[in-house]
Amino acid sequence: MIHISQSAANEIERLKSKRSQSELLFRLSVKQGGCSGLFYDLSFISNHNLEDVIYESQGIKVAIDAGSLKYVEGLKLDYAEDLMGGGFRFQNPQAVSSCGCGNSFSQE
Repeated sequence: MIHISQSAANEIERLKSKRSQSELLFRLSVKQGGCSGLFYDLSFISNHNLEDVIYESQGIKVAIDAGSLKYVEGLKLDYAEDLMGGGFRFQNPQAVSSCGCGNSFSQE
């Protein structure tokens, strides 16, 4: 299960409204790279793959590919703004460590 905070849902809706397609899905995936070995990749898609798992939280449908699911089970996605700007914040119980930017993590 993935949890999206209300502030993250508001930001996702704001970003989605800037696109011309209204029926976009929010995709969360994990890719190799970043400071700690793995990083979060957020995007919008018009069609999901049959292997994707679809979660819904705060009215946001989130598509997660099967390969990424093991890395994000239990993830809490938040959005916050501070003096340095705004951004998504990840609270991942699967992560053993993460880098200072918070977008990269490790499970080792």
